[in-house]
Amino acid sequence: MKVKHLLITIKILLVSSVCQPVIAQDWPQFLGPDRNSKSPQKGLLRNWPESGPEVLWAVNVGIGYGGPVVKNGKVYLLDRDDETGDIMRCIELQTGTELWKFAYDSPGELPFPGSRSIPIVDDKHVYSCGPYGDLYCIDINTHKPVWKKNVWTDFGGERLPMWGISQNPVIYDNLLILASQAPQAGVVAYDKLTGNVVWQTERSHEITYSSPKIIKIHGEDHVVMVNSSTNPVQNRNAPRQMGDVLGLDPRTGKTLWKYSNWDCHIQVPCAVDAGNNKLLIAGGYERGATMIQINKKADGTFDTSELFTTLEFGDQTKPPLFHNGYFYAMFRTNQKRDGLVCMDMDGNIMWKTGRDPNFDRGSMILADGLLLATDGLKMLYLIEPDPTAFKPISKADVLSDGGVPTEGMSRMGGGTQNWAPIALADGKLLVRDQAKMVCIKVTQ
Repeated sequence: MKVKHLLITIKILLVSSVCQPVIAQDWPQFLGPDRNSKSPQKGLLRNWPESGPEVLWAVNVGIGYGGPVVKNGKVYLLDRDDETGDIMRCIELQTGTELWKFAYDSPGELPFPGSRSIPIVDDKHVYSCGPYGDLYCIDINTHKPVWKKNVWTDFGGERLPMWGISQNPVIYDNLLILASQAPQAGVVAYDKLTGNVVWQTERSHEITYSSPKIIKIHGEDHVVMVNSSTNPVQNRNAPRQMGDVLGLDPRTGKTLWKYSNWDCHIQVPCAVDAGNNKLLIAGGYERGATMIQINKKADGTFDTSELFTTLEFGDQTKPPLFHNGYFYAMFRTNQKRDGLVCMDMDGNIMWKTGRDPNFDRGSMILADGLLLATDGLKMLYLIEPDPTAFKPISKADVLSDGGVPTEGMSRMGGGTQNWAPIALADGKLLVRDQAKMVCIKVTQ
């Protein structure tokens, strides 16, 4: 009798385990669930066949650099047609079928034309900011806008920044936070349900292309914003001023601390949480990286100290990835060709790939102890992150030349320009170039 009961119990447990729903892992915002290029995904393929991992589907996209996000099996991409405007597209992750889209007028063309930013999605809404500052909250069930603003013109902006608006919004409680950089505002927090402005800061002296990030500092949530130094090309007659890094109270916008010695005149990457109240600030254009320490004083206020600055490590378009005490970044700029670079916590360079293999403004995700990395061109790599040496495991050619305008400044970036951040959800890697977005199966 006991044996019979035991068998019944085993059967119930087996059926229960088989029937447990598989919870898809989402990638709901810029740089993933925690905004740090890391995924909880397990079961990655440890080697790829010679033909590469399986491509499940591909869809055509407009030219641009905006990456996708994923929630509950749906992909959201802010696409663009420069002749008409921005297009929020919703695509089924499993099949690549377009489920719906919402477009709005916002014509125009910028150097390196096309989309710029990554949406953020919660249970009810998807939020996005287009290259001309159009900020939309769209209901994911009705597919209609709930509210809209313009982060540039609403705050006195007239002539757009040279590279447009490239803001990736972040959600904090009931707030949607991003940077305006118009004359009358720096960082702005909106009520995410109504679009009403809750708080705004003063604008920094120089335009930045970096997005705010929520980082835990001494146990408290701070909005960290990296601002550019004076651009000597665009503002030849302006007095030289250094950029800064701000720590803001996410509820009020109050400045909690400020580091005022950052030197990068076109800042794109956001700050990197290096643990123990340390932040790594990285840039391109030969400006390198700086590590700062945020100190909390006895009276509860904060100050900063600089730990080191190096010109041998940086990233022009993405924040470095931090793993097990080491930083990994693609340091390819207008002059440098250092490729994928590894640096320790003290600013010592562990290795560089240089031009072989070449990594040119690509994107990386850490998952299941491995790096999935695009080289910014056509190749996808599977890499073991190791401070002793560059250790590629597999690689595959997943993209092809095409889509880049043959005239104007953008042609200088090459024929593929796979510079958009990649996304990983439910074992599927989403990669886009200037003509298409592909979905690649990277799990067993």
